[in-house]
Amino acid sequence: MDNRNYKALTVEKAVIKIVEKFFAEDEAGEYNARRTAKLALQKYLVETGDGSYTFISDSSHGKSEYMHTSHGAVSEALEKFVKPAKLEGKKSISVLDICSGLGYNAASCIEYLDFDVEIDLHLIEISKETLALSLLFDAPLRSHKIIKKAVEDELYREGSIYSKQCTEKIPERIHINLHLDDARTVVKKLLGHKKFDAIFLDPFSPLQSPELYTDEFFRVLKNLLKDDGIILTYTSAAPVRSSMVNCGLQVGEGPLFGRRRGTVATLKPDLIDKSLSRNDERMIALSDAGVPFRDPDFSGSSRSIMQNRSRERESSRLVEKFPSTVKTPVHLNMELPDGRLKRRVLNNLKKTGFNDLKSFKSRYVVCPQYSSCICGKGCENYNNSRERINEMKKRLKFVLKINN
Repeated sequence: MDNRNYKALTVEKAVIKIVEKFFAEDEAGEYNARRTAKLALQKYLVETGDGSYTFISDSSHGKSEYMHTSHGAVSEALEKFVKPAKLEGKKSISVLDICSGLGYNAASCIEYLDFDVEIDLHLIEISKETLALSLLFDAPLRSHKIIKKAVEDELYREGSIYSKQCTEKIPERIHINLHLDDARTVVKKLLGHKKFDAIFLDPFSPLQSPELYTDEFFRVLKNLLKDDGIILTYTSAAPVRSSMVNCGLQVGEGPLFGRRRGTVATLKPDLIDKSLSRNDERMIALSDAGVPFRDPDFSGSSRSIMQNRSRERESSRLVEKFPSTVKTPVHLNMELPDGRLKRRVLNNLKKTGFNDLKSFKSRYVVCPQYSSCICGKGCENYNNSRERINEMKKRLKFVLKINN
C-alpha cells in the first residue's frame, strides 16, 4: 500500500501545534513541558454531557466535527462500544480499537470488565499527536491512567518524547499494543495473526473519513473476527451498513445513546439483538443512498473515495436504484395522501417503470420484509436484515432489467 499522499483527518491545527511544541520542549529537556502543554490545551477542551472532554477536528471539505458526541464522550464509549460487545463472562478477550484517539474506548473496556480478565488490546491511531493528547488532560476514568502509561511508553520508545512521568503500572493481565499507522495498513498486517472478540471502529464520520468505511476495509475486518466476534461503530450511515452486508456480515442496530443508534455487525445472526428498521433496510437495498464507499487499492484519499461514490450514485439512479430523494423506496406498498410528496414519489417510481406504490412490482420488491407474502408468489420468510436487504436488491435488479 502506497499512502504517501494520504492525509488523515485529525484534531484542529492549533491543538496539533501545542503537542508538537510539547515534543520539542520535552526533547530539549524542559521539565515542565508537559504541564505547559496541559495548560495551553485548556481553552481547546470541549466538555461533553457526562463531564468528560473532547476536541474539535481540523476542517475537511469545509467542515469540522467533534471527536465524540456532545452527550458524553466516556458514556458513549461504554454504551455504544463496550457494553454491546458482549464480552462479559469471558476469561480472556482481545479487542481491536481503530482510531483510538484519546483512549476512551480502551479505558472503558478495562474499567467495565472483571479485574481477573486477561485483556489483549490493539490500539490503532495514525496521528501520534492525537495519541499524545491522552497525556495532557485528565479523564474521569481510573483505567485511563493505564492507557496513558502505554501511550507514554510507546512515544518514548519511538522517540517522540524523552521523559517519563506516568507512575501507573500496567497490570500483567493487560497487554496493550499501539500501532501508529494508517488503519488500512495495520489491519492487513494483522490478517492471519490475530482474531478479535470485538472491533471498535471509531474514526471521524463516514463523510469525513470514508476510507475506513469501505467495502474493502470491512472485508478485512470480517476476517479479523472470531466466530462470535462483533464489530461496533457509532454511525448508522447507509453506505457503512451496505458495506457490512456486502462483505457477508449480519447487521443490526446498536444501542440508543443520545439521539441516534450505532451499528453492530457480526458473523452470527443470533448475536444481533435488534434488526435494522424497515425504512433503513429499504434505503440500503433499493436507493442510491446505499451505494457503498470503495477503495480497491486500499490507498485512496477521502476526497477521491467520496468523488467516486458520488459518480456511482449518479449513474445508478433510475438504472439500478431508486433515487434517495424523498426516500422513495420507503413508501412502497404504503398509502400516501395526495400532495407534493406523493407526486414526487410517484414521479421517481414512474421513471423506473413502476406504475404506483401498490403495483405488483412495488409489492414484489419489498415482499421480503413481510412475515407473510404480499406479492402472491408464495415467498419464504427472511429472518434478518442481511437476508432481507440482499433479497430486495436482487428483486429490484431483476425488475429493472425487465423494464430496460
